[in-house]
Amino acid sequence: MKDMTMALPTYDDVLKARDRIAPHVRRTPVMTSDYLNDLTGAQLFFKCENFQEAGAFKVRGASNAVFGLDDVQARSGVCTHSSGNHALSLSYAAGRRGIPCNVVMPRTAPQAKKDAVRRYGGTITECEPSTSSREAVFAQVQAATGGDFVHPYNDPRVIAGQGTCSAEMMEQTDGLDAVIAPIGGGGMISGTCLTLSTLAPEVVVYAAEPEQADDACRSFRAGHIIADDAPVTIADGLKVPLKENTWHFVSTHVRDIFTASEEEIVEAMKITWKYLRVVMEPSSAVPLATILKNREVFAGKRVGVIVTGGNVDLDHLPWMAG
Repeated sequence: MKDMTMALPTYDDVLKARDRIAPHVRRTPVMTSDYLNDLTGAQLFFKCENFQEAGAFKVRGASNAVFGLDDVQARSGVCTHSSGNHALSLSYAAGRRGIPCNVVMPRTAPQAKKDAVRRYGGTITECEPSTSSREAVFAQVQAATGGDFVHPYNDPRVIAGQGTCSAEMMEQTDGLDAVIAPIGGGGMISGTCLTLSTLAPEVVVYAAEPEQADDACRSFRAGHIIADDAPVTIADGLKVPLKENTWHFVSTHVRDIFTASEEEIVEAMKITWKYLRVVMEPSSAVPLATILKNREVFAGKRVGVIVTGGNVDLDHLPWMAG
């Protein structure tokens, strides 16, 4: 596999990514809710990446990687492993460029995300729901296809692409005190740290994580990466561990990482569906869940909340029995 630990991205890479991906991604809206402001005691600004064509922020990093390939590199296509949103986003970007995309996904990944991968032209190879299985199966797929490996979050091209989200958000809001986003592997948080440390270093960056997949939080407390192999949580996009590149940004720039229980995540998901009136997946509800749980940290502040995705299986919502 290609070594993704070299050449950390810079803010100049974010600017180049923004120009590169502009024809392929949406400038998503920032939404507010008086009810949610009253409920939390803060002014919340929701950056709605669930409104991307591919339904998630990951289309930014995926598009930057795909459209950054030269014609010779692109000929063999791209490949990756992903629980869902990166897989479908890479398939979307590859489809727009007209190149093959092969993805390895856990057999337990939401059907809605598998359907989207296939709709965008991607080819799926399934694996067991663990980090070790997906990496082992991926090695076989990459060897067979020769595609360019676009890591779902540790790739510098992906991190630079994700950094375009917070750049937009700062233009759409009249100044923020803090930004909070979900954390799994750390691609969005890393891009956020990269951008804000240059554009607005006074803005505090927080991360939000499920209690049942809290390896980033434990890594943050311990001062080194702790990787869980197969955590179980309804926030399926947040099951993967930090890697070297993302750990650099998390350990350098993140102020704190908060966690929420499964019940708190579901409740936050319901609240945002009802009062913000947008469809978000469980991973995207984790930041609001942690804000509600830690009101004293955010009270009186202007807080950007990155809604990372809205790809949900409407036939199997987390509050449905069975």
